[in-house]
Amino acid sequence: DPLDGTREFVKRNGEFTVNIALIDGHRPVIGVVQTPVSGELAVAWDGGGTWLARGGAKAQRVETRPRGSPLVVAGSRSHSSEHENDLLARLGHCARLPLGSSLKFVRIAAAEADLYLRLGPTSEWDTAAGQCVLEQAGGAVLDFAGQPLRYNTRESLLNPDFFAVGDR
Repeated sequence: DPLDGTREFVKRNGEFTVNIALIDGHRPVIGVVQTPVSGELAVAWDGGGTWLARGGAKAQRVETRPRGSPLVVAGSRSHSSEHENDLLARLGHCARLPLGSSLKFVRIAAAEADLYLRLGPTSEWDTAAGQCVLEQAGGAVLDFAGQPLRYNTRESLLNPDFFAVGDR
């Protein structure tokens, strides 16, 4: 996805990314999420972990954290809904972290958030790189049947509703 977070790009808030993923066996095995404005770069590969570089510093390996208290929910800055708010209300008190693009996956991978709930359309190119980054850091991206998102298995490239978690 050469520009993930088009609305964030138009708003000029810096929360858009460039996403690159390699799919093998219907799952992402390489993922790169780069934030052009901040220069942040997250890279992951199957069995290699997730590496995050910020501010020109050397990349450091990152891992998800056990569920925090309060729960930190990374949510879409531009795509929230009443249904999403209703579901999150069932979790009790949680801190909200509004973000654009694939940054939500990266924040969970870097142990800065716990959950991202996505209801509504996304395409496979929106999620593949972020899913690899999160999975290799110890997290998961699951549909509402509890199965990992899989790629190139349907006639449409649209994903089902899903949630991303750091603590499986």
